[in-house]
Amino acid sequence: MIDISERAQAHFQRLLSQQGDDDLGIRVRVVHAGTPSAQCELEFCSTSELTGDEWTIECTGFNLYVDGESARWLDPASIDYETTETGSQLNIRAPRIKGEAPGEGAGLIERVQFVLESEIAPQIASHGGRISLVEVAAGNIVVLRFGGGCHGCGMVDVTLKNGVEKTLRERIPEITEVRDVTDHETGEKPYFAKAAG
Repeated sequence: MIDISERAQAHFQRLLSQQGDDDLGIRVRVVHAGTPSAQCELEFCSTSELTGDEWTIECTGFNLYVDGESARWLDPASIDYETTETGSQLNIRAPRIKGEAPGEGAGLIERVQFVLESEIAPQIASHGGRISLVEVAAGNIVVLRFGGGCHGCGMVDVTLKNGVEKTLRERIPEITEVRDVTDHETGEKPYFAKAAG
């Protein structure tokens, strides 16, 4: 189910030892499972706080408790604690957490929507932006509308060509073009203001 590296176990052990309670473990659960906004939450948990539907994974010096309803979204998953030159980071990789990609028989609209929601929208949201599918027009032309911080943004053309279109065409090769129909003149709070003149 969940593979926890030795580095991650050592990291959790350090955190737990700082709490001064031998009864604590780590609980993991998925919030918004099966949606583009799905994410894992980790928290300290004593045995008295368990509800009884958790899966228990015995680790070195502590237990990891997987919320029962979250288990199917975390199979498979891996937890690692990686150290780089710039710092350290706990990484949880759970390929099924946002749901399953559309199957072979899925239509073009469904596949475009999945790529938008699972890959593109989260990156755009990190800048306060939104993106939505307006239509897939004749000739496999994808028509999009931007909102939030992307509405009126001075860098939206770069985002469209080098980010959105590139990703969509890599994932769905039959797409011939990606167009933006947003009226960027009406944007109120762009992430990057357009240059004057």
